[in-house]
Amino acid sequence: FFFFFFSLSLFPSPSLPSHPSSGSQGQFPLTQNVTVVEGGTANLTCRVDQNDNTSLQWSNPAQQTLYFDDKKALRDNRIELVRASWHELSISVSDVSLSDEGQYTCSLFTMPVKTSKAFLTVLGVPEKPQITGFTSPVMEGERMQLTCKTSGSKPAADIRWFKNDKEVKDVKYLKEEDANRKTFTVSSTLDFLADRNDDGAVVSCRVDHESLNSTPQIAMQVLEIHYTPLVKIISSNSWPEEGQSIILTCESKGKPVPEPVLWTKDGGELPDPERMVVNGRVLSISFLNKTDNGTYRCEAKNPIGRNSTEYVLIVHDVFNTLLPTTVIPSLTTATVTTTVALTTSTTTSATANSTRDPNALAGQTGPDHALIGGIVAVVVFVTLCSIILLGRYLARHKGTYLTNEAKGAEDAPDADTAIINAEGSQVNAEEKKEYFI
Repeated sequence: FFFFFFSLSLFPSPSLPSHPSSGSQGQFPLTQNVTVVEGGTANLTCRVDQNDNTSLQWSNPAQQTLYFDDKKALRDNRIELVRASWHELSISVSDVSLSDEGQYTCSLFTMPVKTSKAFLTVLGVPEKPQITGFTSPVMEGERMQLTCKTSGSKPAADIRWFKNDKEVKDVKYLKEEDANRKTFTVSSTLDFLADRNDDGAVVSCRVDHESLNSTPQIAMQVLEIHYTPLVKIISSNSWPEEGQSIILTCESKGKPVPEPVLWTKDGGELPDPERMVVNGRVLSISFLNKTDNGTYRCEAKNPIGRNSTEYVLIVHDVFNTLLPTTVIPSLTTATVTTTVALTTSTTTSATANSTRDPNALAGQTGPDHALIGGIVAVVVFVTLCSIILLGRYLARHKGTYLTNEAKGAEDAPDADTAIINAEGSQVNAEEKKEYFI
């Protein structure tokens, strides 16, 4: 028995068919393929449903016997017996390396010997990826080429690129076999033009592999992009009028941070430093007047370059929403009813117009000349109507007078005689009255 065991340990086991013969149906070994990560532990199990006390044996891809029943045959401290019985022989191989990969054989020593094959697959774990090709800082508009590389994967790992958690698809992929002819080195290149929107963006390279147990390896790189300032002017008053104030704020964004901004008016310095005060990025103009009209420029610069923007200031006239007051002279102490009614109606209309005008002008951007003309026309109309009514009133209250001279006065030699001669005509005087209308 010992001689037989010794011979099995020294000499490779014969390669026998993996399927049992029909002569011993139900008495054959059963195995399963095993996949293990490099450095892990592989468990090889061989089972026999029906066994009449026949020995079982495990051998490696080199046909070296590992275990014969519960007897260890190969001096390898990594190989241990898990379980040995007539129906099962299980062993474990710890700290598995890529060289352990191959086909292992379980043999049942019947006549003839029956075998079953189990293939041990060893996964090569990819190394932690590294990103190369980035030099900080990068100027806006320059082309960037970032390369992510990982080695030692088996099978070849997969590399994916992300920018701020958004996957980038247009990349180059390269796979090379390592010197051991078992593992692979994989690299991927991300090529793009630097943009100011990429400043501060996180570019990540993710390596996916079945040996990582759904926990990918990630390398990250924060981008630093330098660019010229972006300038914008914000006004505090959308409709500046004479006498008011306005604040212009110059917002500038750039990298490096822009220097203090420069304010100019119409291509020159600010003409009135007492009213035009600059405080950092803010220009304040008080007591606006027509001379402040013009183009105001805000310029910002940094070591990369300079940029500017303009604001056109137009100071508008102060628009009085109240109607001008028209004084109508007092007519007389005797008031005509029709005149009072007309005057009351006209005043109410003017008051209504005065009340509506501010709301009507609220959405306008300048004086409404048509409205002003209409108001003036109403005032002129009211004045003319008042004059006409005054004239008619005075005419109706004017005294009467005689239209015929006394008869006989023309032939009288003196005034006394003319008066005496005219007395006879007084009787009919009341009948010859005329009225001026």
